[in-house]
Amino acid sequence: MKEFELKFQVDATSRAAVEAAVGRGRSHRARLRARYYDTEDGALAARHVVLRVRKEDGAWIQTAKAPGELPVERLEHNVELAPVRAGQQPAPRIDRHHGTPVGERIAEALREAGHTDAGAEPVLVPLYGTDVWRTMREMRSGDALVELAFDLGEVHSGERAQPLCELEIELKHGSASAMLELARRWRGRYGLWLDTVSKSARGERLARGEAFGPPVKASAPRLAEGAGGTQIFRAVLDSCLAQMLPNASEIAAGSPDPEHVHQLRVGIRRLRTALRELAELAPAIDPGWEPVLADAFHALGQPRDRMNLQQAMQPRLEALGAPPVDFGVPDAAGASDARAVVRGAALQDVLLQLIVASVADGTALGTPLATEAAGPARKLIRARLARLHHQVLRDGRRFEDLDSEAQHRVRKRLKRLRYLGEFVAPLFGRRAAQRFIEALEPVQDALGEHNDAAMAMSLYRDIASTDGAAWFAVGWLSASHPASAARCRKALERMAEARPFWNKR
Repeated sequence: MKEFELKFQVDATSRAAVEAAVGRGRSHRARLRARYYDTEDGALAARHVVLRVRKEDGAWIQTAKAPGELPVERLEHNVELAPVRAGQQPAPRIDRHHGTPVGERIAEALREAGHTDAGAEPVLVPLYGTDVWRTMREMRSGDALVELAFDLGEVHSGERAQPLCELEIELKHGSASAMLELARRWRGRYGLWLDTVSKSARGERLARGEAFGPPVKASAPRLAEGAGGTQIFRAVLDSCLAQMLPNASEIAAGSPDPEHVHQLRVGIRRLRTALRELAELAPAIDPGWEPVLADAFHALGQPRDRMNLQQAMQPRLEALGAPPVDFGVPDAAGASDARAVVRGAALQDVLLQLIVASVADGTALGTPLATEAAGPARKLIRARLARLHHQVLRDGRRFEDLDSEAQHRVRKRLKRLRYLGEFVAPLFGRRAAQRFIEALEPVQDALGEHNDAAMAMSLYRDIASTDGAAWFAVGWLSASHPASAARCRKALERMAEARPFWNKR
């Protein structure tokens, strides 16, 4: 079966209130102790497949899970096991999931890891476990029946342990929109925040001694060649959420890794490109999303700009003879600021609304351009690509004469051109699109360096009001700015030689 659930982290200050709210009415409380298994070479974890044996209400249940199309969606198969003696636990067996979608994922994982003997059951070893008190109840929200589950306990591996305090909201049947509206109310009432890190993922990290997961980079949308309006937009939206939600979860949990912030910002920029350039394919999108996403993007960029100043620009300038500069704000403040942005009500509510648009039926996106016809959608996309391409080349020819804001606008349009090209590459031929996108890379590098220098110049001017040593940097960057602009113009001129992949042949 396909499982659709949302998981939220619960702050210690809201724990008692959430537990009491879930515990109202016909609720049920149970202790769930589970053990998670994998092959010795980690074949299942490599494909994000989970195999678990857990005691539930006196019965032993073996469960296999695998990722669905979205981070909030999973494939799941449960098998009730025969009773065993007190104090014993039944051994897991992979063949219990044969013939199911999860079983197919398990077979793929084993083949990729070199377990090619189809008749042999691979050796499974316990890696980590969970010990949780779960409070559950079902309730209706509109036409949806949902299950609320508040989990309080720990995940453990060897001598290591990590506390768990989270709320899961699972759709049993009915519309995802109604279930997500309930989730929005609970999020606002108790200050919850979305989390896509499963208990099994926490256990795997604990076993490896890791606190956070790796940053998640962009992946291409899953687009069929003949896809029409809504199909295109939803595939792009899914791709953006698949990057944004995992990185947002790590930041909300306190990750200090600036790459999580960078990849979240890339995901937000990609999504803003989709909302701007593909809006006619999904006319019911909420115009209120854009300002929230823009505010989050800029707020998350401020720590990055200062960190780039301290870790990249300042050492480079000191090598040229610049004096040290007092930046005033310690690096650690950036992670705290980013966490507050991601946990904030505005961004959390927009993320939930985006999930609604992604998983609900087509009415959530409105009536698309020419319904599902591929022809009108391609015509629109060609026009959008051609317009961006023309604007970038036009302004590129006079780049040195543009003011700083107009130069930055060229960079933003180039990024939108690249992201839109990556989104729709399957519709026009991946090879031709890839060649064009590769031709944009040196231009992006030149414009990125130019923009970083302009941003650094502005920050150094601010710092100079309290530390005069920063004027060296202001002077050097000001003197270097014209040559940098000239490099950008030349890179943009070379870009004009790249053949647009969207032109009809």
